[in-house]
Amino acid sequence: MRQALTVAAKDLRVAGRTRDTLLATAFFAGIVLLVLGFALSGGVVSRDARLSAPLAAGAIWTALALAAAVGAQRAFAQEQEAGALDQLLAYPGPHGALYLGKLLGVLPPLLLVAAVTVPTGLVLFGASEAVTAAGRALPWAALALTTALGVLGFAAATTFYGSITVNLRAREALLPALAFPILVPAVLATVQATRLLLEGGWSPEVGTWLTFLTAFDLGTVILATLLFPAAVEG
Repeated sequence: MRQALTVAAKDLRVAGRTRDTLLATAFFAGIVLLVLGFALSGGVVSRDARLSAPLAAGAIWTALALAAAVGAQRAFAQEQEAGALDQLLAYPGPHGALYLGKLLGVLPPLLLVAAVTVPTGLVLFGASEAVTAAGRALPWAALALTTALGVLGFAAATTFYGSITVNLRAREALLPALAFPILVPAVLATVQATRLLLEGGWSPEVGTWLTFLTAFDLGTVILATLLFPAAVEG
């Protein structure tokens, strides 16, 4: 665990000093959200939560899934570009701890991007206005829980595949191609949970989707930690 925290602290120091990963991730998420906003809604804001909620949920989580791929790619590319990846892999201790450290380093910037992307998406698609017009308050606590679980699942999968593709020439194209099929369950769960929260607030169905998302997160982290040594050594 100490090795994981050391790697995470190093990555966060670099991210805080250069801000390139955070800026690239935020810019990419913003562009995707804006493009989807104009493509799906045509600039017309609906005051009906049943119409705006699915659009907002789908666009928000598509943007965050793509942003997670950008952030994970940068997590390993920094060491690869500096020629320090081999030294990092030679660090004494289990390589699974290196994966956990990279994951912990990717999470805070991605959560920060999500904290901006989610409210922006709700406003852009009129979901926040539709919920208010229906006489309800936005379920921010439940949305925050959904966001945290969704971002964790996205980061866990993309960080693992980022380690596989870091030394490949076409890593920018291969990372999304490999990671996104695995992310389909997480995207489905986050979109459905967000849609249901916007349409009617907390319900047992929301709890079911979040339970599924939690199981996905735990399973992905455990499997990636176990498989990471074989992935980087292969």
